[in-house]
Amino acid sequence: MAEAHVHGVELDWEAVFAGQEATHVDLPTYPFQRQRYWIDDLRPVMEAPVGAAAELSLADAQFWSAVEQEDFDGLAEALDIEGGDDARSALGAMLPALSSWRRRTRELSTVDDWRYEVAWRPLPDASAARLSGHWLVVVPETHAEDALTAGCLAALTDHGAQVLPVTVDGGKLRRDLFAGHDLPADLAGVLSLLQLDHAPHPELPDVPRGYAATVALLQALGEAGVSAPLWCATRGAVSVGPADPIAGPEQAMAWGMGRVAALEHPDRWGGLIDLPAALDERTAAMLSGALGGAGDEDQLAVRQSGTFVRRLNRARLGAAPGTRRWDPKGTTLITGGTGALGGHVARSLAREGAEHLLLVSRRGPDAPGAQALRDELTALGARVTITACDAGDRDALAEVVAAVPAEHPLTGVVHTAAALDDGLLDTLTPDQLANSLHAKARAARNLDELTRHHDLSAFVLFSSFGGIVGTPGQGNYAPGNAYLDALAQERRAAGLVATSIAWGAWGGGGMAEGEFGETLNRHGLREMAPEAAAGAMRQAVEHDATCLLIADIDWERFFVAFTATRPSPLLADVPEVRRIAQAGTGQAGSGGEEQSALVQRLAGLSEAEQDALLLESVREQVAAVLGLTGPEAVGVKRAFREVGFDSVTAVELRNRIGAKTGLKLPVTLAFDYPTPQRLAGFLREQLVRDGETVAVTALEELDRIEKALAGVAPDDTGRARVVRRVQALLTRLQGGSADEVPVGEEIESASDDEMFELLGKKFGIS
Repeated sequence: MAEAHVHGVELDWEAVFAGQEATHVDLPTYPFQRQRYWIDDLRPVMEAPVGAAAELSLADAQFWSAVEQEDFDGLAEALDIEGGDDARSALGAMLPALSSWRRRTRELSTVDDWRYEVAWRPLPDASAARLSGHWLVVVPETHAEDALTAGCLAALTDHGAQVLPVTVDGGKLRRDLFAGHDLPADLAGVLSLLQLDHAPHPELPDVPRGYAATVALLQALGEAGVSAPLWCATRGAVSVGPADPIAGPEQAMAWGMGRVAALEHPDRWGGLIDLPAALDERTAAMLSGALGGAGDEDQLAVRQSGTFVRRLNRARLGAAPGTRRWDPKGTTLITGGTGALGGHVARSLAREGAEHLLLVSRRGPDAPGAQALRDELTALGARVTITACDAGDRDALAEVVAAVPAEHPLTGVVHTAAALDDGLLDTLTPDQLANSLHAKARAARNLDELTRHHDLSAFVLFSSFGGIVGTPGQGNYAPGNAYLDALAQERRAAGLVATSIAWGAWGGGGMAEGEFGETLNRHGLREMAPEAAAGAMRQAVEHDATCLLIADIDWERFFVAFTATRPSPLLADVPEVRRIAQAGTGQAGSGGEEQSALVQRLAGLSEAEQDALLLESVREQVAAVLGLTGPEAVGVKRAFREVGFDSVTAVELRNRIGAKTGLKLPVTLAFDYPTPQRLAGFLREQLVRDGETVAVTALEELDRIEKALAGVAPDDTGRARVVRRVQALLTRLQGGSADEVPVGEEIESASDDEMFELLGKKFGIS
C-alpha cells in the first residue's frame, strides 16, 4: 500500500482502518525544539497520475521492484508469462543480468550528478602589476642560488617592491622564526619559495623538507602578528594541460595545505602560484600581475603561454560508454582493506567477480570485523587474503606484493588507507605531518614504485574533497590527498594507469561518520550510498579518468558557507554557483560595508540595546554555521561545545563574525568566549570604542604584560624586545602640546624602570 500511495494511487484509508477506532493525531516534532519533521508548506514535486496512468505507474513500480530484488515469482506475475516451463526458465536465466543492469543504470544516473573535475583556463587580460611596500621573500638555503629564486627576487624588485630576502634551513625552521626580529610596519606581502626544496626532512623522512617549512612559516607569521598575505610558490606542482606534465608531486602538498589556509586564515592568506623552471621578462611580469593584479584569483599557474587560473567544472558522462571494462581478475590489492571504505570496495569487486582480494591493513586479521568481512566476501565467490602490513613501510609492502600467488597475478590496486590526525594549521606539529603523510602519501608512492612492472588494469587512489577544494580543520589531511592527485597525473604522463578520486562523504562508516560527518552535511556535503559510490569508482576507471571529484553537493548550502568570508573563483564555473551568484546570495565581500553599518547602528543605541543587537548578530551566525532555522534556536548562555562546535565550525564562526565586523579575531574565538552572551560582550568591547571601554581593555592588557615581565631579568633579550615595542607604542600614542618633551626622547634615555614609570604615568597606572 505504501508503494502504491507514493506512486499516486488514491487509497481508501477509512476502509483500511475500518473497525479499528483509528483517529487523527498531530505529527511529531524534534525533541525539545518543537519543530516538525515534515514540511509545512508542501508543494507537490510531481503530479499524481490518475486512471490508466496510475495503473501504469503502479505496474511499472511492481515490475522494477521485482527486477531489483531478483524476485522471480513477482516478476513472472507482473509479466503474466505464458509459454510454460521454457519461458519461465528463460526468464530465470535472464533475471540476474537484468537486475544487475537495472542497479547499475540507476546508480550511474545518480552518480553522474556527483562528477566534477579540475580545469585550468587562461586568465583574460593578464598583465604586469605595480607592487609597493616591503615584500618578504623566504628562500630555502638549498635553492639560494637557483635560477628561479633569482628570477623571483628580480621580478618583485623590477615591479616596485622593496624586497627583503630571508634564507632559511628548511629542516630547522620553527614557528619562532621571527622572534627577536623587527619586521617592517609596511610589509605588503610574503612570498615563500620553500616548496622548491622537496628533499626529505632530515628527522621525518616521510615529510618533504619544504612542506614542513611552509607549515612552520605560516605559523611563524601568525606568531609575529604579520597580517600581510602569504603567497606560496611551487615549480611543476600542477599541470595546466596534456603538454604540461607534473614535475614535483611533493610540491602539490602545499596546494592542499593552502586551500585550507584560505579558509582558516582568510585575512592573511594570499594564494598559490605555480611557476615555470625559470622566469624571463614575460613570465616575471606575469608573476607580478598574479601577486598584485589578479583580483580574487588565488590559485594560479604562470606559463610561457600565459597565466592560468584553476576552476572546478562538472564532468557528466550521460550515456557515453566507457573506453574499456574493468574486469577484476587475478589479485586486487586494497590498502585499508579491513576499514569501512576498503570493505565497501571489496564487496563491490566481489559482486563483480573478483577472483582474489588481498586486503592489507595495519592490524590485518586482528582488525575489528575482519573475519566477518572475510566470510561475507567468500560467500560472494571471492578468494580472500587478509594481511597485516604498514603500506608506508616499503620493505614490508614489497614482501606482500612478492607473495601474490602466480595463479592470481596482481592486476589491480586500490589505496584507501589513511590516518586522520587533524587540527587547525596553527596547532600542527611536525610529528602530526609525518603521521598523516606516512599512511597516505608514502604508502601511495610505495605502491607506485613496487607495481610499475606489473600489468595493472587499475591503480586507484582514494583522495579527498578537502585536497581539491579545501575544508577547515583538515590542514593535515588535505596535503597528502593533493599529493595523490599529482601522483596520478605523473603516472599517466609515464603511460601507466592511474585514477585518483577525491571523494566527498561516504555513508556506511569511515571518516565522514560522527561529528565531522554532521558538519559536512550541514555545509552541503551529503553522504553517498556506498554501493553508488563504488559504482562511480568503477565508472571512473572504465572511462580512464585521471583525477576526479565525486561528491553529492547541495550547492546552495555549500557555496554560501564556503564563501561566507572569502570569495572563491575556483567555483565560479559550476552552473549552480552561477545561478546562486546571479541571485546575489552568499559570497563574501570585503566586510567593510557591513562593519561600517554595524558600528553606525551601535553608535545610536544605549548600552543595553547594543548588547541586544550584538547578541542577536552572534546568534544569527551560530545558527548559520550549525544549520539551524534561525537565531531563536540558539541559547544565549549555552556553551558552543555543548551545541556541537568543533575546530571546523569554530573557524567558520570566527570567519563569519570577522567578515561581519571587520575585526581580526583569533581562531580560538569560540573557545575563548564560549557562549553567545560572552562573545557578544567581547565584540562590544572591540566595536564600541568609548574612552572607558578602551581604558579598561588597555589596562587589562598592561596588567598582563606587567605580570609576565615580573620574573624576567633586566638584561634579558626578550624583555628588551618588549621595551622596544612599548617605546614604539608610546610614540604612536603621543599627542602632547608643542612645548612638551616628546615621549620618544624621554624613552631614548630612560632605563627600564624609568620607562615603566613613564608608561604608568601615561596610562594612569600607579
